[in-house]
Amino acid sequence: MAATARRWSGRVMRTSNALDLESRVFTKRSPRAIAQSLKRSAEHSKRRKSAPFRSAMSMLNFHINRGGKGVSKSQREVLERAKAELRKLYGRKTRGRTRAQKRARS
Repeated sequence: MAATARRWSGRVMRTSNALDLESRVFTKRSPRAIAQSLKRSAEHSKRRKSAPFRSAMSMLNFHINRGGKGVSKSQREVLERAKAELRKLYGRKTRGRTRAQKRARS
């Protein structure tokens, strides 16, 4: 069995009731493009159980936290910045600096 087929987190990403995601959304290099795609998916999804913002942020956090070794440092930083972009798109307050921004300042 392939390694990706055995991982429960991959199954969650494919079959979760949180969102119907665009293919390869988390591999995009632009935080804004990721945020816009998540927003679009959240607002159009029939499988969503929560508010659009909450579902989109939840899926983004899940991918960051469960991506593990498969997500490079640079892509993790893009995903962290996508959180701030998602908050902007929904008119939410930003939460200070993200982890990636804090590391960059050090």
